[in-house]
Amino acid sequence: MRKALLISMTTVFLFTGSSIGADAPISEDTQVCIDCHASLHPNIIAGWKKSLHSKVTPAQGLEKGTLKRRVSLIKPLETLANNVVGCAECHMMNGKKHKDTFEHNGYDIHIVVTPRDCATCHPTEVGQYEKNLMSQAYGNLQNNPVFRSLADSINGIQSFKDMKVSYKAPDDHTNADSCLFCHGTFIDIKGTETRDTVEGEMEFPILSGWPNQGVGRVNPDGSKGSCSACHARHRFSIEMARKPNTCSECHKGPDVPAYGVYSVSKHGNIYSTLGGQWNFDSVPWTVGQDFSAPTCATCHVSLLVSEEEEVLAERTHQMNDRIPWRIFGLIYAHPHPKSSDTTIIKNKAGLPLPTELTGEPVAGYLIDEKEQIKRKKGMQKICLSCHGRSWVDGHFARLENTIKTTNEMTLTGTEILLTAWNKGAAKGLDQKDSIFNETIEKRWVEQWLFYANSTRFASAMAGADYGVFANGRWYMSKNIQEMLDWMKIRIEKANK
Repeated sequence: MRKALLISMTTVFLFTGSSIGADAPISEDTQVCIDCHASLHPNIIAGWKKSLHSKVTPAQGLEKGTLKRRVSLIKPLETLANNVVGCAECHMMNGKKHKDTFEHNGYDIHIVVTPRDCATCHPTEVGQYEKNLMSQAYGNLQNNPVFRSLADSINGIQSFKDMKVSYKAPDDHTNADSCLFCHGTFIDIKGTETRDTVEGEMEFPILSGWPNQGVGRVNPDGSKGSCSACHARHRFSIEMARKPNTCSECHKGPDVPAYGVYSVSKHGNIYSTLGGQWNFDSVPWTVGQDFSAPTCATCHVSLLVSEEEEVLAERTHQMNDRIPWRIFGLIYAHPHPKSSDTTIIKNKAGLPLPTELTGEPVAGYLIDEKEQIKRKKGMQKICLSCHGRSWVDGHFARLENTIKTTNEMTLTGTEILLTAWNKGAAKGLDQKDSIFNETIEKRWVEQWLFYANSTRFASAMAGADYGVFANGRWYMSKNIQEMLDWMKIRIEKANK
């Protein structure tokens, strides 16, 4: 039986048809949620009220022309078609598939809204996202022993005794507060608990790995990802997803310095100066009319058209389908992986890496040259909407040269490290030791994870000083000398 809920006069005033619009009715179930939660969680309700979800039904969304449409479903579910998308439409969707579903005031509610729920109205976007590396970010980190070892060396608690430092494995809270904040956690149900509420005692599920909105979050219904990583709940704003501040949450650096590079680039300069005048909510997004310089979403996600409505780029949530190279996060830049699940990759040494330690790509797992050219042309078509061909060709020639030279500088650092292992100056793979716990090894990580990455991002996004003195070529050069000096000192000491 559904419990009778007290409805305040304020709630009645705020959430009648007149506040939303008579042509966009709220379902009875959502209205019940609003009546209670307007006083308990006023900002949640206020945010939802400002969203398009609160103003447009799925059926009305489908009435828009193809270019202006924000939903990708063919036909909405009969039960959802003519009501706005509210609390019940998201938190009661696919309840039987959710391990976090629980009885709440006579309703079966789940706490975590997932891509599988959003796919009810946005199936194309969710399908594209599943092909994206982000969707597998949790598993690609946790199920890769090399990455896991690096993360443990960063998050592990160190203690000092007898002139030695030892590592204790990081706990779940530390991991969730660190790498998994962006990569996503594994959300599981650990039982239930009883809480005192304004409605009396109620039982709620206990979630481990929560809260989290990481891009590769593993959800209680088995789906992966979190739409709210870019479209923050409960407004789910396309404007927010198009602004670089959103991407900066995880792409700030020094390992992924995209936002820092963008901020000091000419594009970032134009955005910071003129961005307040741009239209970030228009669908499609018209180049030169709605905005005059790219943001992250311009190049990687958005549906772009010219003023004559010629499609320059289709909307995509597979963020890498305009990217020929994978330029960050790993030892060497390389062609993009074919599969979003990178744990299936094995190099000749049996390591789950897309290149050998000496830089050669593991070609069978990576896109071929034909696909690279296709993706490059897709990105260049966006560039050409603002720049001439000679400008664009010159830019990409510099980028590809930077990829080549940063890989060469990384290889130099790797050769020094391999020599240190072979001469006993450090312990490595042959000694079955961590490859991330000694000074020379940490400097080797910085060579590719910080300095080579920053140099490549600076070249890709025209943020020059990031690739020179801020965190780029100067530090790659300095780091190689410090690695060499460290190794020589250790070898000389051992030979005395």
